[in-house]
Amino acid sequence: MILGDLLQQFYNVADTLIVGQCIGSDALAAVGSSYTLMTFLNSIVLGLCMGSGVLFSMYFGAKKFDHMKQAFFVSFVGIGVLSLILEGFCLIWMDPILHLLNIPDSIYSMTQDYLFVIFLGIFFTFLYNYFASVLRALSDSRTPLVFLGIAAVMNIVLDLVFILVFNLSVKGAAIATTLSQVFSGLGMMFYVFKVRKDLMPARSQCHFSFPLLKKVADFSLLTCLQQSVMNFGILMIQGLVNQFGVITMSAFAAAVKIDSFAYMPLQDFGNAFSTFIAQNHGAQQADRIRKGLSRAILIAFVFCVVISSLVFGFAQPLMGLFIDLSQTAIIAQGVEYLRIEGSCYVGIGCLFLLYGYYRGIGKAGMSLALTILSLGTRVVLSYAFANTFGTWIIWWSIPIGWFLADFVGILYGFIHEKEYFKISFKDS
Repeated sequence: MILGDLLQQFYNVADTLIVGQCIGSDALAAVGSSYTLMTFLNSIVLGLCMGSGVLFSMYFGAKKFDHMKQAFFVSFVGIGVLSLILEGFCLIWMDPILHLLNIPDSIYSMTQDYLFVIFLGIFFTFLYNYFASVLRALSDSRTPLVFLGIAAVMNIVLDLVFILVFNLSVKGAAIATTLSQVFSGLGMMFYVFKVRKDLMPARSQCHFSFPLLKKVADFSLLTCLQQSVMNFGILMIQGLVNQFGVITMSAFAAAVKIDSFAYMPLQDFGNAFSTFIAQNHGAQQADRIRKGLSRAILIAFVFCVVISSLVFGFAQPLMGLFIDLSQTAIIAQGVEYLRIEGSCYVGIGCLFLLYGYYRGIGKAGMSLALTILSLGTRVVLSYAFANTFGTWIIWWSIPIGWFLADFVGILYGFIHEKEYFKISFKDS
């Protein structure tokens, strides 16, 4: 899963890197602000797919294969329809969305061109993430990796062709990304339908059971809310950052890509951990959950220490991958962001584990509550003090939100989850 998301981030970063180096800082700002919006929209689709994946894992662990196949049908149809509605909404309401983001006039047209093409790929993003969630729920994370790897290479090659050969500017980067999503989405769908026929529901199982639909909705909608709230908070921060001008937007666009790339393995580790917890919770293997939680804490802590040291120490060269080092104002703002964030990755590492744990035991509402607390703290501090203290307070509000949510999540675990949680900490 980590390798798969590294590839996903890699071709997102490729867009930013190629655009920043080959077109210029205005184009980088346009793609950067679009990236934040697309991350939010993708998080809605991803959250729905992840939530249904947790339910598949529980049925798989409990060996309730008939229930799993019927849940497959119900969730595929339901989430697919919602993805099409989301795509239509974004295409129709594009201008109001861009105005809400405070996109500067100098890059408005460029951002609009980029997003129109990107929005066309939302349904194919659903196809990839849905079938990837199904396979990962059953412990097959290799097949999604293969399709994503091919799509990542395809995206980079098409980026270079459309931008350097056909001079399509940011629209070329968007076309490259969307075509890659079409390939990975359709490829995963045909693989599951043709190769993994053991997962396919029989005709008698292709009907809507309202109790099962409610169960799918309980898992999917809460996880969707968690993912979308998390990224909606980031989107609100993007709107605030945009008020500080193109220099700050360019710095933020590059730094956020580096930041996301750095802690992304922790997010995947939390998602894989959620699958592990859900399978063992379904199979009532309490001892394995306790041991798994203690090991996960140790692994995440070690990773955070290593990656924090690297990002803090190499902040300037990392920014130089996206921005010419002669643009000192942009580089300085990006370095400041990365060194503040890079010192605090242990906070987000702990939070991803808490998200995965509570989703895995069927308490997705607690994951949502922690997300709201973390992002709410970030948004409130940023909007309350940015005009007084500048971008510095926006950067610091992020780890403050992480650590506050960590404290609440751990305290809740000690009080309400003693069967798994307290013993796990004692063992570790």
